[in-house]
Amino acid sequence: PGSCRALCVCSEAAKTVKCVNRNLTAVPPDLPPYVRNLFITGNRLARLPAGAFPAQRLTDLSALNLSGNHLRAVEAGALAALPALRQLDLSGNPLVSLSPQAFGEGGSPLEELALRGALRNHSVLLSLAAMLQSGALHNLSRLELADNGLLLLPAGMFTALPALRQLDLSNNSLVGLRNVSFQGLGQLQSLNLSDNSLGVLRNGTLAQFRGLPALRRIALGRNAWVCDCAIEDLVAWLKESDQVEGKEALTCAYPDKMLGKALLKISSSDLNCSVPTDLPSQLQTSYVFLGIVLALIGAIFLLVLYLNRKGIKKWMHNIRDACRDHMEGYHYRYEINADPRLTNLSSNSDV
Repeated sequence: PGSCRALCVCSEAAKTVKCVNRNLTAVPPDLPPYVRNLFITGNRLARLPAGAFPAQRLTDLSALNLSGNHLRAVEAGALAALPALRQLDLSGNPLVSLSPQAFGEGGSPLEELALRGALRNHSVLLSLAAMLQSGALHNLSRLELADNGLLLLPAGMFTALPALRQLDLSNNSLVGLRNVSFQGLGQLQSLNLSDNSLGVLRNGTLAQFRGLPALRRIALGRNAWVCDCAIEDLVAWLKESDQVEGKEALTCAYPDKMLGKALLKISSSDLNCSVPTDLPSQLQTSYVFLGIVLALIGAIFLLVLYLNRKGIKKWMHNIRDACRDHMEGYHYRYEINADPRLTNLSSNSDV
């Protein structure tokens, strides 16, 4: 079609259409139906509305590259009319809105999703997590989330991705993985955690790695490893595991006395572990001990009361009699004050 030749470079033999750096503000409406590989990059689309692609026209489109288009919003149903879509690249777009229903109600056969540098907005990350958790992309085998400045990941973000094989979280600012669950990722083969701010990996995370039978490549380079007592479990795992590539190059970043020391060469004598470093565990133990002591004191108090029940009963009766005598005195004075005759009689008696 004439519009394809005017706005894009089309090749029917290669089943490819390229609309690159054309200042487009919308998806061209007359894309040829033969296209399998579509590149719409370097334009100014701003938003991808519902029905952005012609319904039941691009039935063979399997690879869609929308990177670098200044996209800010991907609305519900924007990618719903692409039944053969297997690869989608939204990298380099400053997204502020990503609808969890972008692929429609029935989900998508998508297998590869690239969002490099597109999740700078935290609400977009939460929307992506909701989309993944809904099972809309249950066929996803490759997910790229690099270069997004992520500090923490939403809990349970990857639990509905049973087919996932490659997960790229490199070049972010991740400080921990405590709330991240890798359970259910039985097909995961490659996990890239390099160029982050990880200081330690806890036992729970390491146990998850051990429980992933297909995981053979974990990248941990260029992280800020803190070499204190908390890193002992990580060091032990590194020495026994063959999952970490380039583990010989992993070095300590803190404290200063350990700077540059290889993690694999750390021994117990290098770490001052005489004082436990896990403060939450200490507090939990203290609370349990305090509860036991209070329970023991309460039991002793009740035992003392039981053994002295007769004396306590006599003491209570004495208090009751004293209170009764006291109240009778008040009652007598009240009657005298209330009757003038008794008042006069009382005054004469006093005289």
